[in-house]
Amino acid sequence: MTEQLLDLTQHEIQALKTRYNLADAHTHQQQSVGQRQIVSALPDLWYEAEATRQADLEDRFKEVFFRLHGQNSVRADTTMLSYAASISTLVAGMYLRQREISVSLVEPCFDNLPDVLHNVGVHPVPVPEDALHDADRIYDRLVESVKTDALFLVDPNNPTGFSLLSHGRKGFEEVIRFCVDHDKLFVVDLCFAAFALADPRFGRFDLYELLDTSGVSYIALEDTGKTWPLQDAKCALLTCSRDLYEDVYNIHTSVLLDVSPFVLNFLARYVEDSIEDGMASVRDVITRNREAAQKALAGSLLEHIEPAVNVSVAWFRITDENIKATELQTHLAQYEVYVLPGTYFFWSEPERGERYVRVALARDPGDFRASVQRLREGVDSYGA
Repeated sequence: MTEQLLDLTQHEIQALKTRYNLADAHTHQQQSVGQRQIVSALPDLWYEAEATRQADLEDRFKEVFFRLHGQNSVRADTTMLSYAASISTLVAGMYLRQREISVSLVEPCFDNLPDVLHNVGVHPVPVPEDALHDADRIYDRLVESVKTDALFLVDPNNPTGFSLLSHGRKGFEEVIRFCVDHDKLFVVDLCFAAFALADPRFGRFDLYELLDTSGVSYIALEDTGKTWPLQDAKCALLTCSRDLYEDVYNIHTSVLLDVSPFVLNFLARYVEDSIEDGMASVRDVITRNREAAQKALAGSLLEHIEPAVNVSVAWFRITDENIKATELQTHLAQYEVYVLPGTYFFWSEPERGERYVRVALARDPGDFRASVQRLREGVDSYGA
């Protein structure tokens, strides 16, 4: 049946039916101590939201979100809220289509990005992620590979965990310099940026200050959906440069009115909790589970690829060149284990992804250990 599925989300829907779901990157871990206190207060938060103006809840959410992320210069009046990152991406795609803007999109990346663009009539061309790996060559590599009107990056990237932050400020500075010099619109998906914030090797500098002072035209997408265990109650943020705001806003209001005031109210509490604990509740689960996956799969045919940023997914290379990811995934289904094949992430050339699988890490650590132990059993039995 997996061969009939058309995208990664359809795979993830199937994975929700399995015992050992290592497919979707949504947050399935249990609540931390601080988060349990928020859950206990949900009735109070409901009535508080009921008695508060929508605009005040929106302003408070934006303030705490950007404060957590250290984006102190962001102009919140050019930030629009949606109830899912895919809606923000849709709005961005509709703007690109309306203005007939051609787009180069990083590859690999999660396939709903090219799918959303395709579905609104925008047909992206790939720009390889490795064009960004050498800070001293980013500018020249982009000159060579980007011939479109816009450049669309994901940072940190899903599934690889690569980030321009591995170059300090220079990575983003070089990308933005290229966009300014060559009059390119810069679109950046920052939905996994919380993991850079939680990673003690990185953190985040004030990217919006760099964007706004550079003069580049930009659309930036951020999200809460992959960060906290909220049972898929979430909020996405679309922030754009002042020159784009009126046109993007007019598209945004044609799509939706607002995000639930109750969701905004209790999301703000989760953000505040992470400010207080220094992102520990996010970082600790992902770190423990990555270590558990590496330990369980050490010496197997799945080789862990170390990410630049400790994101909530793990990218594994299949060491046996005769084994394809799609075939291995089908075999693992017999063990009630569901991982994602790399094929769909290489959205322009799926065959390249047959060398990889992705494992989701945002799970309760006890359940995750059982899942990767079962995964190891299935991997070891392949071809036996």
